[in-house]
Amino acid sequence: MAHNRRRKRAGRNQPSKRRKTPSAQDFAAPSESPILPDAIVEAEPTPFQELNLEPSLALGVSDRGFTTATPIQSAVFPLISSGRDLIASAETGSGKTAAYLLPILDQLLKQTGAVGGMHATGTREPRVLVLGPTRELVVQIEDDLQGFVYHTDLTSAAIFGGAPIGPQAQALNSGVNIVVATPGRLLDHFRSGIPNLAKLDTLILDEADRMLDMGFWPDVRRIVASLKSQSESGNSIRQTLLFSATIPDWVLEPLKELAQDPAYVQIGQRGKTADGISHAIERVPASHKTAWLTSFLAKASGSVLVFVNTKRGTDRLARALSNSGIKATSLHADRSQSLRLAAVGGFKSGRYRVLVATDVAARGLDIEGIQYVINYEVPPNRDTYVHRVGRTARLHATGSALTLAAPDELHAVKALQASIDIQLR
Repeated sequence: MAHNRRRKRAGRNQPSKRRKTPSAQDFAAPSESPILPDAIVEAEPTPFQELNLEPSLALGVSDRGFTTATPIQSAVFPLISSGRDLIASAETGSGKTAAYLLPILDQLLKQTGAVGGMHATGTREPRVLVLGPTRELVVQIEDDLQGFVYHTDLTSAAIFGGAPIGPQAQALNSGVNIVVATPGRLLDHFRSGIPNLAKLDTLILDEADRMLDMGFWPDVRRIVASLKSQSESGNSIRQTLLFSATIPDWVLEPLKELAQDPAYVQIGQRGKTADGISHAIERVPASHKTAWLTSFLAKASGSVLVFVNTKRGTDRLARALSNSGIKATSLHADRSQSLRLAAVGGFKSGRYRVLVATDVAARGLDIEGIQYVINYEVPPNRDTYVHRVGRTARLHATGSALTLAAPDELHAVKALQASIDIQLR
């Protein structure tokens, strides 16, 4: 059985079949109505000092320069702190990672019988499990987590594929309070009997809709099935939190399978792009796109994230830009983990001005100052467009989203224009 699962997962990295032509349905705008009629849809920013965070956690928040909670953070803090299950949606760049991390960390630090992250038994056992669909998102969550807990004794481990499994197993065996993982690699560890999740009381799914879309849902359900969900009295002993910028209607039913009587929070319209993004579409024949992009990058300033629909196309474009004197690198699922980390790190530090990527960079890549997001081809659907362009204009900044459309892509362009207000040049 294990052999079959490995073969199936490896198949995700094989050359993909020919992509279907996007249709108007793929770009249909989501409903303007809330996720559910009783969803919380508005919240005012709140100064963090009013949230009464545990002092060492508050110091970590202050170190990062955060003074005021965003609307999504303000809306969910009391709900999570009260123990409610939650399904939450807010636009890209709105601070969703901190929205679920801070109240959970606050609870861990304030709970009686937990001193310095240790249980009364003197051992560390995972209390929180965060699942994300990609390595890049897991690394990003872990980075945020480490910043917040810097002045505490809470510990965590990032568990993802493409990295040696031994050091991860050692970290889990030594005991951590929080595990951040991709589903497949976590199941690999389950086969070795680690980690022990008997004391787990919080499960978080970040980019929950992407879990379904990428085929991870069977893995997620296996993980959830392994967790103790009820006490002997029949009451729920695990809090479940589900977050994403896009929660299409078809995703709601599977999500509700995991949560018990969840509260719903939807800040802003479902699937809406950030207000600070300007959108434009440039008509460019497919054979001229590389030359057009090279010329554009020579004149534009700032860091640029370019999305390409295929892994092979990503490498080809990055090489062409580099050969033209532009500092560019590529990022996709077939690159080794060390090369993926080097690409993201180099882009963050400014060593590379341009990052050419597949959709592995569309979620969880939180890099300040990305001026342009460029779609080298029209994205396959509206949600992909929203997440891609959401890498710019984060936390009230401004940025530009530019899509290059060949003549045979104009039918998809029209569908995209009908969904999002974009200028066709």
